Amino acid sequence: MTTKDMFEKAFPQEKQIGGSHYKSFHIQPYEFISKNNLSFFQGNVVKYVCRYLNKNGIEDLEKIIHYCELEIKKIKDMKSKK
Repeated sequence: MTTKDMFEKAFPQEKQIGGSHYKSFHIQPYEFISKNNLSFFQGNVVKYVCRYLNKNGIEDLEKIIHYCELEIKKIKDMKSKK
């Protein structure tokens, strides 16, 4: 095992697979999502808001809208069950 391998296993938050679009943030999206106990849909909104300028542009903005719509549906479904 190399020193690099040991570092990556000890600090997995320092590793990003598939690009560097989150590396410039002071707080990583996963850390914000985790520490704030966000739902799956909320977490994806945060993730795509953070990366759209440096990765997939409009496609990521469309994903944000989609996840917002899914969160709205989830909330409405929960309210209708009461």
